[in-house]
Amino acid sequence: MRQTVLIIISLGIILLATVPVSRAFAASTTSVCQFAGSQQGACQSCMGSGTAAWTAFGCVATDPQQIVGEVLRIGVGLGGGIAFLLILFGGFQILTSAGNPEQLTAGRELVTSAITGLLLVIFSIFILRLIGYNVLGIPGFG
Repeated sequence: MRQTVLIIISLGIILLATVPVSRAFAASTTSVCQFAGSQQGACQSCMGSGTAAWTAFGCVATDPQQIVGEVLRIGVGLGGGIAFLLILFGGFQILTSAGNPEQLTAGRELVTSAITGLLLVIFSIFILRLIGYNVLGIPGFG
């Protein structure tokens, strides 16, 4: 329950940090970019485009397609990185088992689970693109 509340609060803070700027406020980019410090040029080019907002995280797109694409890209990269580290750790366990059958089995299970998880991530992206772009024609999934 506590984790759910923390996740909801975190998502709320992230949402508030990336709220799109209204057209009237975007027209006066100098007032927003005064607080950008040494990155005022980047702030003005970001705010001047009208498709992004300058936040504490830098230039964040306000187009939902770009936000979803960025979240998916980060998620796949994170999943692949974790799977790679688990495969390395499982291989290290296998190499250092020194004939201990429990450690050898644990290493094999870890490598197998990591590869299964990586395949699950890859196939889920494939299914998302197949259904989202080819069947439903949702823009941004292609």
